[in-house]
Amino acid sequence: MNQDFSSIYNHHEREVLSAVMALAPQFPAIAADSDLLCDVACVALNRLPPRYIRHAVDFLFYLTEHERREIDTAIEESVGYAFNFVQARLALRAKG
Repeated sequence: MNQDFSSIYNHHEREVLSAVMALAPQFPAIAADSDLLCDVACVALNRLPPRYIRHAVDFLFYLTEHERREIDTAIEESVGYAFNFVQARLALRAKG
């Protein structure tokens, strides 16, 4: 039995990556380093519960408008937290 699981992914990944890129210009020290942007994405994703799906259309169809807003707010808050976390770590590293 050879099963193809390549269509399964965490819904939040694409949304978080888009949010990271949208907020990056506000954090120039982080935006200049692709490794730091990846760190921001990882911190943000680790703060969100995973939502594994196969088709984004199916996932969004079954959500209420309230649930969509909650998810968008959670992503926005997680990405903001992640940028501040990575920026604080940079500041600590610079002092030490």
